[in-house]
Amino acid sequence: MPRHFLITGSAGFIGSHLADRLLSEGHLVTGIDNLVRGSRLNLVDANPNPRFRFVEADVADPDALRGALGEIARLAPIDCVWHLAANSDIGAGVANSSVDLRDTFLTTFHTLAIMREFQIPRIAFASTSAVYGNYPGLLTEDAGPMFPISNYGAMKLASEASISAAVESFLEQAWIFRFPNVIGPRATHGIIYDLLHKLAENPPDLEVLGDGSQQKPYLHVSELIDAMCFIFGHAGERLNYFNIGVTDEGATVKFIAESVQRHAAPAIPIRFTGGNRGWVGDVPRFQYSVAKLAALGWQPRLGSTGAVDRSVVEILREIPIPCKL
Repeated sequence: MPRHFLITGSAGFIGSHLADRLLSEGHLVTGIDNLVRGSRLNLVDANPNPRFRFVEADVADPDALRGALGEIARLAPIDCVWHLAANSDIGAGVANSSVDLRDTFLTTFHTLAIMREFQIPRIAFASTSAVYGNYPGLLTEDAGPMFPISNYGAMKLASEASISAAVESFLEQAWIFRFPNVIGPRATHGIIYDLLHKLAENPPDLEVLGDGSQQKPYLHVSELIDAMCFIFGHAGERLNYFNIGVTDEGATVKFIAESVQRHAAPAIPIRFTGGNRGWVGDVPRFQYSVAKLAALGWQPRLGSTGAVDRSVVEILREIPIPCKL
């Protein structure tokens, strides 16, 4: 049965892919985005669909959000908010903590307040593995204590806590998705995006932060969307929280750099800067459990290295590389 979904951050990397998926399933979709990190180009497939409506508004501004929702709610009752609006530049949040306070936490705080005002019963929230911090053991959903090492992770964890409190007081149901490193077309950040943009400047070599040994799980955006929708349809607790990811140990930065070199610029040498951490707030390696999601009935088709190779080719189509041979 068709439902009316609201997506915050709908013009961003993941939000635009989610909009395409929900529209393909026959739902009515309204997207909100302030277009600071998102782009209208990401909505070229969604915009012609008569069941899609886009509103340019800042989710961190409660008056703007209230005004947008007042108009949106008249179309049809909103069944669920898919809340993806957040700061996606972790480095910017490290340099200025107010970035994540405003764009990662206050977007959640104001979304929940407006949901209560408009009696919207459900929220599906894009969280992150960064909430765990530099945790020494296997990252299961109930691992703890959680001590994030980036402002981004801290504000996502605070958002999870606010959603938990909202479930206790007024929400009927909530889903929390803890993402790994998500890659694929329409990316606005991340190692593949960064390396290809470096090559677009036609440098003498490809600089890679760290020594290449950093290793993390990588999930293609198409599989992330599959997992989110599967969890939404199959997890029936009032508060549902799941790690989403692959079943392998991940891909190394060295593998990613070599994939970028192979597909984009074979003649350009790679230069590692050294050290086992690429940037402040970086977790160089972690073990991510997806056993809970597997028990629910979903598993990815691609592993980390397959997702990396596919994503390099896809993102390369979006970024012209003058040194490509």
